[in-house]
Amino acid sequence: MSLPDFKYKQCIFYFSSHEKVKLKFKIDNIVIEDENGKTVLQHSCHRLFVLFIIGNVTITNVVLQKAKKFGFPVLLLSHNFRLDGYFNNRAEGNFLLRKKQYNAEEKNFFIARQLVAQKIKNQIALLKDIRYNTTSEKQSTNRLTLLHPESAKKSKELLGIEGNASKIFFPIYFRKANWTRREPRTKRDINNLLLDIGYTYLFHFIEAMTAIYGFDVYCGVYHTFFYERKSLICDLVEPFRCIIDLRLRKAHNLKQIDENDFFQKNGQFQLSYKKQSIYTTMFLKDILSYKEDIFLYIQNYYRWFMKDKPMEQFPVFQIKGEK
Repeated sequence: MSLPDFKYKQCIFYFSSHEKVKLKFKIDNIVIEDENGKTVLQHSCHRLFVLFIIGNVTITNVVLQKAKKFGFPVLLLSHNFRLDGYFNNRAEGNFLLRKKQYNAEEKNFFIARQLVAQKIKNQIALLKDIRYNTTSEKQSTNRLTLLHPESAKKSKELLGIEGNASKIFFPIYFRKANWTRREPRTKRDINNLLLDIGYTYLFHFIEAMTAIYGFDVYCGVYHTFFYERKSLICDLVEPFRCIIDLRLRKAHNLKQIDENDFFQKNGQFQLSYKKQSIYTTMFLKDILSYKEDIFLYIQNYYRWFMKDKPMEQFPVFQIKGEK
């Protein structure tokens, strides 16, 4: 798929608020009907890149057949944003790509270093974009610039560098947002919950991009093999996490986060069902503003990987920042 083709395509996100929502096909269109049979969304399959359904929905086998025919994946997510189902991996038969993945041990660590380096460079860019940094915060930012993932010799050393970068970055960047510490998937506070939500949507969007080419998403370069973990997507997400970090900071600055929208259950914070679409739309808007950048990055990564291009031609993503 070329960039002009991708620009023509659209990503549809539908939030199901009823138990009996139905997804069907009608005259080359995807149609979503509510529990009363009323059409709430209709979109041409010719212009559809990926369809996200959040919540409960009934799908006919005809829809799945048409998704394969028109070449768009259907992702089913629960209300807590867990991926329940994924239909139509468009290029899963690309055995040449997968063969190269399985035999790429020599360059995997190089790729891992590049991904972490880009993540840290984008963190530095976000910190430098902040106005009115204190002297101590500027010193911490300078410490971040002294970390060099490219010089790591082993995976444990690279993990240490990435961990140190996070310990420096998050407290400074979210200093006005009652920041404590980053704890993935614990949902110990509102900030961690919202970062998990934003990263989850970013994860699935990038997964949809890789489906264009047929990558084995379980074959990672930095994250190791682990049962049912899509390690390659965990890897490719790294340079783009800054999109979510920036969005969360903007939300705090604009006072778009209301503590009354959240509640605690079993020691974890959760987002009220009625408010989910507000926060999800907030993150998705920013992710989609970078959709062309993400598309080109994955496309260039595929070409770099398949053609064994020089290391200096490895794709690069740079965050635009708040300016």
